[in-house]
Amino acid sequence: MSAKYGLVGHNSSRKHVSISIPSSTEAMSPHIKSLEELRVLGISLSNFSGPTQFFICVAGVFLFYLIYGYLQELIFSVEGFKPFAWYLTLVQFGLYSVFGLVELQFTQDRRRRIPGKTYMILAFLTVGTIGLSNSSLGYLNYPTQVIFKCCKLIPVMIGGVFVQGKRYNVAEVFAAVCMSFGLIWFTLADSKVAPNFNVTGVLLISLALCADAAIGNVQEKAMKLHNGSNSEMVLYSYSIGFVYILTGLLCVGGLGPAVAFFSEDPLKTYGYAFCFSLSGFLGISFVLALIKLFDALVAVTVTTGRKAISIVFSFMFFTKPFTFQYIWGGLLVLFGIFLNVYNKNREKMKLPSIKDLRSWLLNGKKVRLLSHNV
Repeated sequence: MSAKYGLVGHNSSRKHVSISIPSSTEAMSPHIKSLEELRVLGISLSNFSGPTQFFICVAGVFLFYLIYGYLQELIFSVEGFKPFAWYLTLVQFGLYSVFGLVELQFTQDRRRRIPGKTYMILAFLTVGTIGLSNSSLGYLNYPTQVIFKCCKLIPVMIGGVFVQGKRYNVAEVFAAVCMSFGLIWFTLADSKVAPNFNVTGVLLISLALCADAAIGNVQEKAMKLHNGSNSEMVLYSYSIGFVYILTGLLCVGGLGPAVAFFSEDPLKTYGYAFCFSLSGFLGISFVLALIKLFDALVAVTVTTGRKAISIVFSFMFFTKPFTFQYIWGGLLVLFGIFLNVYNKNREKMKLPSIKDLRSWLLNGKKVRLLSHNV
């Protein structure tokens, strides 16, 4: 091996390899993808322009996660299902691992690039995010759960500062504050028309929120530092998480009762779980693509917008009380989303500033005065 790739062999069975970044004149190894290459579900999106890639990813997130949210609420509406949320998460993680393994077979480079220690951390955070979120539905109604999950914008920004050393401008902070206050307004409205407050549910979703806030930044840092693929990230994160959950269920004795309940009507329980997991897997592939293309904050902004639509769908398909305060809170959230998107694309959107509007008004007055004089 060439010395420029840092290969040092102590013996024939043990070798230490370090990879240096090639200069602009050197050819990059075919096993190391360029940062611009993007694959979603094994399909390359590199030939599309940046805005087109963004639109495809956003459309995928909205489509599959709207289905995911509907199925999640439908599953927990099954009588007697609520105590078995962790077994649902176990089935979900197992199916995600299988889907990730299948997707990995369609990629040219199947090597694991991200260190195993990082995956152990990611798996723990993923278990906390999905498992605690699923469990909270046993104590909270779906819109309230979604509202709490949407409040992760500020924790993601805080995590970005401490995990990756990022700095956010005033517009990004103000957008996060608007979205969070809008969602808090929504929650207060929900507590008035349908008081279903439970300390256990709030604690579970709050812990899920903390894990969710950290996971986006850890994923972004790992994918950009090691250039790992989406399929690799899904396979290892969820397969290790599957082992975590299985171990926990065996320790507390929760596996047997859950299997017995699911076996009573396997077509409904396992059927719903399969469709739920498939839509979630397809959705998370597009979320990871957004993280790799942009950053965790953009991905969270898109998924937060999706959650707002999921709340609307929840009121449409499942019977719930309604108040107009939901609308005001939702509008504040939409304003925060728009402000953040505009801040990210201010050069392309080029909305008029206050100074521009003032100059246009003055020019308009001058034109009118000249016309009167003529």
